[in-house]
Amino acid sequence: MLEISVGKENGDYKTLQEAVDAVPYEESAVIHIAAGVYEERIFCEKKDITLEGESAENTIITWNDGALDIHPDGNKRGTFRTATLFVGGQKAVLKNLTIRNTAGDGRLVGQALALYADSDRVYAENVVLEGHQDTLFMSPLPVSERQKNGFYGPRMLTARKLTRQYYKNCRIVGDVDFIFGGADVLFEGCDIINRDREHALDEDPNAAQDKDQIGQTKDFVNGYITAPCGSKDNLGMVFVDCFIHGEEGCGQGSVFLGRPWREEAQAAFINCRYDSSISPYRFSGWGAVTKDEPDTSFAEYGGVVVDAANVKCPVDMSHRNPWVKELSSEEAEIILNLSNELK
Repeated sequence: MLEISVGKENGDYKTLQEAVDAVPYEESAVIHIAAGVYEERIFCEKKDITLEGESAENTIITWNDGALDIHPDGNKRGTFRTATLFVGGQKAVLKNLTIRNTAGDGRLVGQALALYADSDRVYAENVVLEGHQDTLFMSPLPVSERQKNGFYGPRMLTARKLTRQYYKNCRIVGDVDFIFGGADVLFEGCDIINRDREHALDEDPNAAQDKDQIGQTKDFVNGYITAPCGSKDNLGMVFVDCFIHGEEGCGQGSVFLGRPWREEAQAAFINCRYDSSISPYRFSGWGAVTKDEPDTSFAEYGGVVVDAANVKCPVDMSHRNPWVKELSSEEAEIILNLSNELK
């Protein structure tokens, strides 16, 4: 096992990309990253690599590419060329890190990835992912794009491969579709935070024209947490024992747990806690809140709403969209057993 250190003062390398480049593809390696802010855009494709910081609080990787930027090739950068960190290859382990994309509000800069997770197996523990629109992308891409060059980036021409991913005790921050992709993935004990887009508009008059009414709720939508695109034959996204909430300022019912990026989208939330920002519809259709989505598998079990005094009450599922399923205990157990295989 190759071990390498990165540090601005004392380390084998001063930049993370230099350390990554020094690892032969076939050799397993651990890169220890000292405390500091690393303003780098990292591309990492190795057979078996671990990136480990001192702590998520003080080891920070940050960059600021947005999809609407003009790339050096003269075209818009596009979603999938914005990632602060790209990990590919067979296995990637991330520990004790913060990964940020600071491009800003997606209504002004477009999508902006913090992490593009493309390794066959991804394990992330005590990792903070921060962005706005499209913070975390987990391969594979859908089979076909809806807009020309919509998938322009590192995997647009490759065969789609299912990845298996596990996020433990992580914090993920964003607003629109900020956890998306076609992976089979388990989020366990994670803190999932939706940004307050409504009041961000008040701070930026240039974005005021985007303060619209979406669907039939007649209320402002602060965000959509997930946007799955996997196959009905796979597991999709599973959230277990997570806290799903809006940041301070998010209005009641202004956040959706997800919407289907493709028709066979799958996401299950089991034994999770929520605040009052989560919509009574629970999940939205694509393009309209109450659009019928019969081919999706969006489901919940055992959720509770937590108020400011930490008083818990069961989630009221009576207003959910009709295609959102309330799981039985037996059905939830089956999903839990399948998701445990991702650890």
